Amino acid sequence: MKSREAQEQAIVISWCKMQENVYPALKLIYAIPNGGYRNKIEAKNLKLQGVKSGVPDLNLAYPNSFYHGLYIEMKWGKNKPTENQDDWIKRLSVVGYRCEVCWSSEEAIAVIKNYLGIRG
Repeated sequence: MKSREAQEQAIVISWCKMQENVYPALKLIYAIPNGGYRNKIEAKNLKLQGVKSGVPDLNLAYPNSFYHGLYIEMKWGKNKPTENQDDWIKRLSVVGYRCEVCWSSEEAIAVIKNYLGIRG
């Protein structure tokens, strides 16, 4: 199931790369690699470096008229946000970020288009 979620996220990033010459704001989207298997030593080192579990998968570091930026948490199938992910989404929303949970690349792309005011 996780691999399908990763595939959907890769489609979103691919779409952004194809559109970034028309919409330069899309150059500011990036993935936050919090998921995946890590051995104990690597996990400990990443924690020491500031990696925090629950942070949404994607960030579009571009403000619009209403928000400081956009965070997207990708999910697939019956998967749902963890309590930790829900907490991050709530905290980011309170301080002025738009946060969305998307279950497909199509949904995430629609959210990005809406956020940037892209028609069509």
